Amino acid sequence: MLAGLSPARRRVVLTLLALVAVAAVVLVVAVASRSSAPEAGPVSQERPGPVLLVPGYGGATGSVQGLADALRAAGRDATVVGLPGDGTGDLNASADALGRAVDAALARTGASSVDVVGYSAGGIIARLWVADGHAQVVRRVLTLGSPHHGTSLADLAGDVAPGQCPLGCQQMASDSDLLTDLNRADETPEGPTWVSIWTTQDETVTPPDSARLAGALNLPVQSVCADARVGHGDLPRNPLVQQMVLTELAAGDPVPLGPEDCARLSG
Repeated sequence: MLAGLSPARRRVVLTLLALVAVAAVVLVVAVASRSSAPEAGPVSQERPGPVLLVPGYGGATGSVQGLADALRAAGRDATVVGLPGDGTGDLNASADALGRAVDAALARTGASSVDVVGYSAGGIIARLWVADGHAQVVRRVLTLGSPHHGTSLADLAGDVAPGQCPLGCQQMASDSDLLTDLNRADETPEGPTWVSIWTTQDETVTPPDSARLAGALNLPVQSVCADARVGHGDLPRNPLVQQMVLTELAAGDPVPLGPEDCARLSG
């Protein structure tokens, strides 16, 4: 076939065949490297990095400012994440904002991982971001009163006043596509360790144990101090809860807490 071509055309054909051969070799090497690369293991628990705090529905950063101050007083680098718009929109867009804040914190500090604290809807935002391929840069995810399996208030709002229930509200309904997808497989994917703290007196996340997260260390506040009076809005600013958060964000694995710790943590 090549013999019947002019010398110029023969050179063109040979050049094209060589390029195709090189491209095939590069593709084979890339596929082999990807298939043989070992999977990343769990993130080291011994070196806590910066803490990113994600506020709840509505995005009010003041709701977690007191907790950020407590973390800084304890020597931690703490950043409150600003949510896009009025904080009631798509939780996926808020997860993107968290991702940008994480990138900035890692670049600024030189750390290899972060801790993420998500209050209320902020816990769902944290889970969305981790599930989107970021499990290997998070040491610990701690959620505070997060409606991981929805809240009946969002269910009611969607049924009775759908015009007053923006997308972020709709996504916290117990049967929302977002929560269904998020909870379909592993609720706590490998990489970070997971802690969920909530109050049995929650009047916003109903039922309160919607905050229970499969595979996490689950800590109702009242399992530590049975007589603690803590509502949903109190969680980030309550001194007992703040001490629980500081304990659970320390170096090492999450620590089971119980009544024997009540006096120490609430003193």
